[in-house]
Amino acid sequence: MTASYPDFDAGIAADLLERVRRTAPRVHCITNAVAQHFTANVLLALGAVPSMTIAPEEVATFAAGADALLVNLGTLDDTRRAAIPKAIEAAKAAGRPFVLDPVFVNRSPVRCSHAKELLSSSPTVLRANREELAALYPAEDPLEVLAGTSVTLAMTGAEDLISGPGGTVRIANGHPLLARVTATGCAGGAVIAAFLSVSDDPVQAAAAALTVFNIAGEMAAERARGPGTLVPELLDALYLIDEARISDRLKRV
Repeated sequence: MTASYPDFDAGIAADLLERVRRTAPRVHCITNAVAQHFTANVLLALGAVPSMTIAPEEVATFAAGADALLVNLGTLDDTRRAAIPKAIEAAKAAGRPFVLDPVFVNRSPVRCSHAKELLSSSPTVLRANREELAALYPAEDPLEVLAGTSVTLAMTGAEDLISGPGGTVRIANGHPLLARVTATGCAGGAVIAAFLSVSDDPVQAAAAALTVFNIAGEMAAERARGPGTLVPELLDALYLIDEARISDRLKRV
């Protein structure tokens, strides 16, 4: 699971971005309350279509009819607890990919236990930072645990590591200002889901999604005056980003 993935480049990222824009996939997002509005706008700027219901009585229909599913544990209330398994079951039955983003499992044993249960559903991509992974796998290397499974790991940070069937991609794009605005990481999970819907290769899809999102973050930060102006600049950058900008900025490690 640690072999390099030599084929990933700016052309692949741009091609998958164009597929998202051309097909306008719908991503159903069960995400935290803080992130909902921003995540929806990020998907729209990218060219995808969000749906956001968390109502247990209708979430299965939404998830089954979407092209991909995001499950983000940032707000783990009773409604979301009831909706998440129904959405996952419906998405998997329909053959749709899904992203699990176990936000803040390192802060809550209850949340961590719930995330471990959801991992048994074999998400297409597990997106987490190093602290969250340390909570999920306290005595193990997550790369070794997931080796040989169908789960692709997208470990995010100053350097992103995407590893799964076929190899590993390391990229180092992004900007510190992204961390000064709430829900940027959560929205990045939704972007991964959108890219998964247009590719049969989850490693390349996740790598392309993080590349596009983080390069758009760099572009936005160069124009923003601070966190308050970063958000509209980021939405514009996602709308405007193209292969030339990706090629100029892609940082493979």
